Amino acid sequence: MKKYDVYAIGNAIVDIVTEVDDTFFQINGIEKGLMTLVDEKRQSELMKAIDMKKSKLSGGGSAGNTVAAINQFGGKSFYSCLVAKDDLGKFFLEDATRNGIGTSLKYETLPEGHTGRCLVMTTPDAGRTMNTFLGVNALFSPAHLDEEAIKNSTYIYMEGYLVPSPDGLQAMLETKKIAEKHKVGVALTFSDPSMVKYFGDQMKQVVGASVDLLFCNDEEAMIFTGTNSIDEAREELKKVAKRFAITLGANGALIYDGDTFINIEPYTVKAVDTNGAGDMFAGAFMYAITHGHSFAEAGKLASLASSKVVSQFGPRLQTEQARKVLTDLA
Repeated sequence: MKKYDVYAIGNAIVDIVTEVDDTFFQINGIEKGLMTLVDEKRQSELMKAIDMKKSKLSGGGSAGNTVAAINQFGGKSFYSCLVAKDDLGKFFLEDATRNGIGTSLKYETLPEGHTGRCLVMTTPDAGRTMNTFLGVNALFSPAHLDEEAIKNSTYIYMEGYLVPSPDGLQAMLETKKIAEKHKVGVALTFSDPSMVKYFGDQMKQVVGASVDLLFCNDEEAMIFTGTNSIDEAREELKKVAKRFAITLGANGALIYDGDTFINIEPYTVKAVDTNGAGDMFAGAFMYAITHGHSFAEAGKLASLASSKVVSQFGPRLQTEQARKVLTDLA
C-alpha cells in the first residue's frame, strides 16, 4: 500500500468565478471559450469591469481541482505547487488543508509576490472562459518537487497548463523521470485545447515515448494527433498512451483500457457551468482505478461526477456531494 493514491503537480490558482454575457467579451476583447494567460495589469482591468460582489472565490487550478476530488471521494493525494505569502495564498493553503491534500508548503516560508488567480467567466450557454494571471506559479520548478512523496504514490498526475513555462516544463519532465525510476504510474492531462495548439512540441516532449494514462477532450485529442475525427485520433493516441480517456462533452466519454475501447454513456443534465468538468472527471477516474475499480466502472463514476459539477457553478463538489455520487453508483 502506498501512502498516496496520486501525487500531482500544477499551477496553484485561486478562482474568481463570475457570470457575464457575450457582450462582455466583445467590449473587453476576450476570446471566448479558451484559457488565456494575462499579466497582472490586464487581469486587474478585467476585475474592475466585473461585479466582484457577485463573484465567488474558490480553490482552483486544474490539478488542484483533481486532487481535491480524489480526497473528497475518500482517496489520498499530495500536491506540489507554489503560492505567494499573500491573502490568496493563505486562502489556497487553508482550502487544501480542509480537503486533506498533502503539501510541503508552509505559509511562513512562502515567497513574496502574488498568488496565481484565474478569472473564470461563465456565460448563459454554460461556457467557461478563463483569463489567468500565474503570479508566483511562473517560479515553479524542479526544486519544488518532493521525491519521497512521488515514490510513495501509486500515480503521478501532471497538468498541461505547466508547459508554457520553461521551468514548469522541466518540472514535468523531472517528475516523470522520478516516477519512472520508482515504477510509479504516469498520468497526464492536456488541460486545454490551447496547450496542445500553441505548445504542441513541449507537450510531445512530456508525453515522450509513452505515458501510462492520458486525459483529454475530443478537440485536444484531434489537435495533438493532427487528425480530423475521434476514430483516427484514438488510433494515434494508442501509440503514445498505454491507456487513455477522451471526454466527449454531452456525448459521454471514450475509454481505452490498454486492450478495449469502452463507450461511457453521458448523464443528461442541464449544464450551467462547464468549468472543472475535466478536472472532476480525472479525479473521480483516478480515485476509482486506485481503489480496485475497473476502467469501465471508473468511467461511469467520472461521468456521473462531472455531470454533477456542470449542473452547478464552480469547479468542485462539496464532500457530501462526492460521497453521494459514490453511493448512487453502488
